[in-house]
Amino acid sequence: MARQIILASGSQIRGQMLQNAGIPFESVMPRVDEEMLKAALKAEDASPRDMADALAEAKARKVSGKHPEKLVVGCDQVLDFEGQIFSKPATAEEAIAQIKALRGKRHSLLSAIVLYHELKPVWRHVGQVRLYMRNVSDAYLDDYVTRNWPSLQSSVGGYKLEEEGVRLFSRVEGDYFTILGLPLIELINHLTLAGDLDG
Repeated sequence: MARQIILASGSQIRGQMLQNAGIPFESVMPRVDEEMLKAALKAEDASPRDMADALAEAKARKVSGKHPEKLVVGCDQVLDFEGQIFSKPATAEEAIAQIKALRGKRHSLLSAIVLYHELKPVWRHVGQVRLYMRNVSDAYLDDYVTRNWPSLQSSVGGYKLEEEGVRLFSRVEGDYFTILGLPLIELINHLTLAGDLDG
């Protein structure tokens, strides 16, 4: 029998992706201190991949504590630039600084999913995408951030590929859904095999 699905996230884009795919779910915002957890993981020299996975698991575990009978989907995304982790920019100036660091170079986005049921992890996946940023001019960069702020505040690296941010890139290697923060194809495959989705 198909289990009820909870998305342990307040992310509009992730919710929209599930809705567009016809996956019934409810959304519950997890109360997790991400910055404290990130700091602890950095202190342990966790890899960007392990950090994305651990953050996704923390969210799923938190929500599963109150809804153990449901299938809880925890997600997180980490930007890895030469071993350095970027967080969401708090200011427009910080967004400009992040893009200036990334331009003309390659970085990776790692999007993790961890599913919890009955207070334990039952499936996990980390998708990776490699992105090559153009060497955009300072003038375009300043105008871009001014035009798109505060939307950029919710995205690591100071860009959104589903918006004007796509113009910053010369090449992208990987899955579009993973860029948006949810490896949807892999999730659908798992849910279908597990009997939680028709197909």
